[in-house]
Amino acid sequence: MTSDFTNVTIKDVARHAGVSSMTVSRVINGGDRVSPETRLRVEGAIEELGYVPSRLARGLIRQKTGTLALIVPDVANPFFTLIVRGAEDVARRAGYRIILCDTRADLVIEREVIEEMIGHRVDGIAIAPVSDRSKSHLRRLERFGVQFVLIDRTVPDVDCDVVVGDNAGGARRLVEHLLSLDHQRIGFIMESDEVSTARDRRKGYEDALQAVGIELDPDLIVRTTVDPEGGRDGMRRLLELEEPPTAVFAVNNLVALGAIEAVRGIGLEVPDDIALVCFDDIEYASRLYPFLTVMAQPAETLGSLGTQLLLERIEARAPEQSRIVVLPAQFVVRQSCGEGNRVA
Repeated sequence: MTSDFTNVTIKDVARHAGVSSMTVSRVINGGDRVSPETRLRVEGAIEELGYVPSRLARGLIRQKTGTLALIVPDVANPFFTLIVRGAEDVARRAGYRIILCDTRADLVIEREVIEEMIGHRVDGIAIAPVSDRSKSHLRRLERFGVQFVLIDRTVPDVDCDVVVGDNAGGARRLVEHLLSLDHQRIGFIMESDEVSTARDRRKGYEDALQAVGIELDPDLIVRTTVDPEGGRDGMRRLLELEEPPTAVFAVNNLVALGAIEAVRGIGLEVPDDIALVCFDDIEYASRLYPFLTVMAQPAETLGSLGTQLLLERIEARAPEQSRIVVLPAQFVVRQSCGEGNRVA
């Protein structure tokens, strides 16, 4: 028997198998009140007719839709692309689908996509929030009872599971390395203090300087956008200082790429004229000359572990207390700070 599967209904399957629609529903949803013989008959009818159960209909029965949302501030940033890959791998293995949302680091868009995901009745949300001002959006998820986990970034006074990198410790290690190379004036190109990763990396930067008795110079800290254009702008501002830095710490790889362009734009070179280090080890870092000295975060693990914690919440397998996981970064020394390649 053949059939146009797009028109096949659960009633057609029931009629073909000689059972009730309720029995077919139990088989589809994994119910245990069906004999092995009946289950085989129903499964045979489903295969023969080409019936595809409606995911949404099954979700309404179970009060679950089998979908998760992953919300990131910049899907074009290779760091967040790796987070997406890790999250999708875990979700797929668990039988969930992921809806990917890109907020463009815009609070208005973030609010809109969160409202859309509530409307789609997703089972949970993994989110790298735009900034501390995302708190009201996360509170809305709490009011609607939507489970969520924060990935890469934290938001003060929001109680939930969190998976982040060791931003303060990693930043301190990068700056300590520059200090060990006898740099005293070290610039820092960062984004807004309202973003927890930038705030934590600034703390690591300041702690490293204070530990060796170097007074903090506010002129050496430049806030800009976290993209190549922001890196160009930030580095130009540092180089225009009356006493420019001899080394610069860029908050991420994309900023570092722009910073190198700015250095070359005035006829200088990295590391000959100015040393450069940064966070994150995207593919460009190991291919671009001068090869970038980085603090490499396990981006895929951020995504996979964050999704695993979210699924445990959804499936009521998590402890009552919220969990905070801090993943260590790997220090990779390359030529942009004036040394050869090595992993520390």
